[in-house]
Amino acid sequence: MLKVFFDYGSLSPGHSNRGIGYYAENLLSELKKSKEVKLVSNKKEADIVHFPYFDFFFDTLNLVRSKKNIVTIYDTIPLIYPSQYPPGLKGKINLIKQRKKLSQVDAVITISETSKKDIVRLLNVPQAKVFPIHLAASQTYKKLAIGKWKLETTKRFGLPKRFVLYVGDVNYNKNLSKLAEACLLVETSLVIVGKRAADENINSNNIENKPFTEFLDKYKNNRNIIRLGYVESQDLVKIFNLASLYCQPSFYEGFGLPVLEAQACEVPVIASKTQALVEVGGNSCLYFDPYNVTYIADTINKIIKSKGVRDDLIKKSKLNTNWYSWAKAAKETIDIYKRL
Repeated sequence: MLKVFFDYGSLSPGHSNRGIGYYAENLLSELKKSKEVKLVSNKKEADIVHFPYFDFFFDTLNLVRSKKNIVTIYDTIPLIYPSQYPPGLKGKINLIKQRKKLSQVDAVITISETSKKDIVRLLNVPQAKVFPIHLAASQTYKKLAIGKWKLETTKRFGLPKRFVLYVGDVNYNKNLSKLAEACLLVETSLVIVGKRAADENINSNNIENKPFTEFLDKYKNNRNIIRLGYVESQDLVKIFNLASLYCQPSFYEGFGLPVLEAQACEVPVIASKTQALVEVGGNSCLYFDPYNVTYIADTINKIIKSKGVRDDLIKKSKLNTNWYSWAKAAKETIDIYKRL
């Protein structure tokens, strides 16, 4: 039986709710069920050390000599948009250190073929060392039966009868301003869920915050742009179920997990025609040019105005979500452990 040390540092407060923490918790839950792997609490006992996170601009990758080292890298967004994520001198030095350490790891796990290409291209990792393993929606996300929860959730969060839902961060690549503009064009409310979405005390001097501060300047007093901030999973699944549609308008994604969460709740999805989102959504989404507000608005309208389009997307979504599961992700991860 393989002994694996899974670095719990990723579950620190900054990561525990979504993103890295979501990945670590769901994967760990499945690994614990395996008869091929034993999770150990001490690196010295381990055959394999798995780091489920990687920071480009901080010296965080502490490889363990005489062990097999695996690191999970989700995407390379800071390297794709360097002007939006300036590392500073210290960050540049740390990136050199991190790249050097990355050259010594035994395997890199990532979350899509798209991210694999970027890791190979931007971090100089050999193709043979990089393994894409798709994420999945957790079992929390599902179609809910009719009940009192609908009225209770609508009142508690102040939700309109009809709305477009977006779940995630508020960084440059998420393209929120164009989504908001498109929603207003078709007179449909936009509901934004995400930890930083409700934050108005943002350091506007930080270039990483500039896209969202500009968004706030334009939309923070608009009643049709509803920023809920962080929402617990048990409430988020209800909000998904109430949404008219889900939109992922990003210029770039490493994966796009909310697409699958929405589909698991049988909500029609529209998304940017970008590599990872098409990889994940296949023919189960409607796609648009993320740089063209009119195209985004027209795609929203197709869903709102046509029950046939909605029903067709929901039917395809059910087939699409069948391809993804945490059990499958765990099996593929264990296969990499065994290969090493």
